[in-house]
Amino acid sequence: MTNLFKRACLTLGAAAMLVPTVRAVHAEEISVTQWGNSLYGLPYAVAIDKGLFKKAGIDITGILSSGGGGTTVRNILASKTPYGEVAVSAALAAARQGMDIVIVNTGTRSVAEASMVTMPNGNVKSVEDLVGKKVAITSPKSVSEMLFMMVLRDKGIDPAKVTRVASGGYVNGMTMLEQGAVAGAVAIEPLSIVRKDKYRAVYRAGDVLRPMTTSVGITTREFAKAHPDALRAIIAGRRAGVEATYADPAGAAKIIETSFKLTPAVAKEAVDNMVRSHMWSTGEFDREELDRMVDGLKLVGEIKDNVDWSKLVDTSFLPADLKAKGKL
Repeated sequence: MTNLFKRACLTLGAAAMLVPTVRAVHAEEISVTQWGNSLYGLPYAVAIDKGLFKKAGIDITGILSSGGGGTTVRNILASKTPYGEVAVSAALAAARQGMDIVIVNTGTRSVAEASMVTMPNGNVKSVEDLVGKKVAITSPKSVSEMLFMMVLRDKGIDPAKVTRVASGGYVNGMTMLEQGAVAGAVAIEPLSIVRKDKYRAVYRAGDVLRPMTTSVGITTREFAKAHPDALRAIIAGRRAGVEATYADPAGAAKIIETSFKLTPAVAKEAVDNMVRSHMWSTGEFDREELDRMVDGLKLVGEIKDNVDWSKLVDTSFLPADLKAKGKL
């Protein structure tokens, strides 16, 4: 399974079948955070495979992998069609840096893919057992640290009583765990499923924390103004991919076997878990779920103040039913 964490690029070169009112746009390098590593991007893979972007009026020819954060934002801004899905923290950081971005839809709304694991023969059986011990996070102020801090707060545990060690990555943290350098390590699906026989879960974040917006679709204000129909088509195609995933999880699992290089059993379990937690939003905004993410980012010191979403979000590219469904 070493290919699981290699950068992946899914490319389809068929000619577009366009809705007459939408001009042809070839989105060759749409970027999706953690493509190939996590399931954020599954609806895009489904939409491409089933021709749903073409039905919406746009030919998406590729999904460009990135490691997340600023890298994904830079990939988006450098693309011919600058739209992509990034972590909320990355979008907020880009806005603070004065980048020309606007949030146009939501992506994922669950933290069910995140967990913390320990060795099966160890004495850590609950979050409380981590007090006085070391745990591996990926990096300071990362989502992995944020979720761990939120779990500690939910359990009433002083975070100063648990030493957090930056490992540089999920696999690195698991190596530290196996070597006895830490008592627990953050994990993420599908990696945690691939290695589930090696560890014991201390907690699953989705069982502790309420839903929160974890990723959003962004573009530049310039592109949004110049190509509104293309942007609406991208959002509609992704939405159709989300709905197709929920309607046929087994079919979606088959698609990521190839694009994410997973075994059939791992793909099925990963998709079933995320469908059960309703991981993917169809695009509508929910202020409470957005603000929960902001609350977590404050906890790790990534941001200090509340976010004025009215300055960052443009709902005008959403279809009417999603605008009405939204709570912003």
